[in-house]
Amino acid sequence: MTLTDVLSNALSTILNNEKRHQHECIVWPASKVVGRVLRVMQKNGYVGEFEFVDDGRTGKFKVQLLGRINGCGVIKPRYSVKKTNLEFWEKRYLPSREVGVLVVSTPSGIVSHKDAKEQKTGGRLIAYVY
Repeated sequence: MTLTDVLSNALSTILNNEKRHQHECIVWPASKVVGRVLRVMQKNGYVGEFEFVDDGRTGKFKVQLLGRINGCGVIKPRYSVKKTNLEFWEKRYLPSREVGVLVVSTPSGIVSHKDAKEQKTGGRLIAYVY
C-alpha cells in the first residue's frame, strides 16, 4: 500500500476512530509534521496524550482520543496566508467563530492560527480541526 499524504492519512484515521467512539488509535507512518500537528491538537484540547512507538521502520503514534473532534482534515493546496488574511480562512474552513483551529506552518514552527495571530506572522495552511 502506498501512502502519498502521511498527514491526510493520520487525520482521517483519527477522525474515523473518533466517530467509532474509540478511546485510542494507532497512526502510522509517523513523521515530524504529524507529531507537530498532534501537539497543536493536544494543546487545544482535541486529543489527549500521544506517544511515538518505534517499530524499526517508520514508527507509529499511539494517540489517546477524547471524543472532542467533529471534523478534521488537511487543506490542499497549501495556501499562503498573510497575518491579515487569517480571518478569511477561518470563515472558510471552520464552522463558526471561536470554534476549531487552523494549523499553520510559520517560520517559527507549526502553530494554531490563534498563536500565529499573537506572533503577528503568516505562513501556509496545513490542516483544520473542530
